[in-house]
Amino acid sequence: MADLKSTFLNVYSVLKKELLEDPAFEWSPDSRDWVDRMLDYNVPGGKLNRGLSVIDSYKYLKEGKELTEDEIFLTSALGWCIEWLQAYFLVLDDIMDSSHTRRGQPCWFRLPKVGLIATNDGVLLRNHIPRILKNHFRDKAYYVDLLDLFNEVEFQTASGQMIDLITTLEGEKDLSKYTLSLHRRIVQYKTAYYSFYLPVACALLMAGENLDNHVDVKNILVEMGTYFQVQDDYLDCFGAPETIGKIGTDIEDFKCSWLVVKALEICNEEQKKLLHENYGKPDPANVAKVKALYHELNLQV
Repeated sequence: MADLKSTFLNVYSVLKKELLEDPAFEWSPDSRDWVDRMLDYNVPGGKLNRGLSVIDSYKYLKEGKELTEDEIFLTSALGWCIEWLQAYFLVLDDIMDSSHTRRGQPCWFRLPKVGLIATNDGVLLRNHIPRILKNHFRDKAYYVDLLDLFNEVEFQTASGQMIDLITTLEGEKDLSKYTLSLHRRIVQYKTAYYSFYLPVACALLMAGENLDNHVDVKNILVEMGTYFQVQDDYLDCFGAPETIGKIGTDIEDFKCSWLVVKALEICNEEQKKLLHENYGKPDPANVAKVKALYHELNLQV
């Protein structure tokens, strides 16, 4: 696994070098330095599970046969396209949520001299993906399918983000609309498609498969992604920031978290009143009351 990750990181260096040689930076070394720093800060810093999953999935499809050097590079390149997509989502998501930390360090937009330039950096990250695909997959029979897959998954994720955001509009906060079905719809679109389905779908396309023939695979991976997000909601509230790499703000941000949905499902009228009075308020005292209620309802177990 360590060797695989090392190989994977080497491919990142190759892809980054190619992107930084773009003619757009020919007469602007400052912009090249900016993008170099921006990429290193935002793309390779996570656990890399999504990217590595492309390689692992393709290995399974090859039924244990040793991958060629070319196959390792191409699966790694697709994996990095997903990591680039993840970085794009996170850079913009942190701005929208006014988050403070990500992966154990300040969010990119929180850095001095970055600020809302990070919005354009997010757009750059997204535009790097088709450049990588064009550089390395243009002659492949599945090239158009790859482009279509990334476009479709980005649309699904953006739609999930929209549903997530409009449920938290100031002045329109209404806990009564928070249900398990709403939570499921948000996480299915916002997380499951790009985090769990996309890596496997990339491997299937590389193996010459038609994605329409693997709907059951998609459904199972979406279920896995939903379960993953429930865990993430739990950690946002109960996880230690030094362990999970970020400061959870779901309560303050009035998020349709699995915890609040479950609490609403099982709490009595008095507890429900407490939730309505304290959920979605930034004051630490309000947040503490919500967390105390979660404990009272045994949601931390």
